[in-house]
Amino acid sequence: MASDEERRAVMREIADRLRTRGIMLTGRETAEELDDLFTAVERFEAAVESHGGDLMVDDLRSTMPDDPNFVVPQRKPSEPARDYTFRIQQAASRLRRHRAHSG
Repeated sequence: MASDEERRAVMREIADRLRTRGIMLTGRETAEELDDLFTAVERFEAAVESHGGDLMVDDLRSTMPDDPNFVVPQRKPSEPARDYTFRIQQAASRLRRHRAHSG
């Protein structure tokens, strides 16, 4: 079983990875919420890549993504982590049915 310090270190690493992707965090997310959110973002990104999207261009910080559908949804102010995770899951599901724009 991991120590509290090990768990905190893992939480910090996951939070850092999410922030690097432009995901807004409040700092009040639980370990489970961070894990679920990270998993949802990774699945969304995998769906983008499977459609030929470029995660370097189709990014939350991009002003001109190749396809706006390839950008993970922005978290709403004061949106609970679970609701945000669900919206990302829904976006990934829609993406599976989406046709990429030809450019």
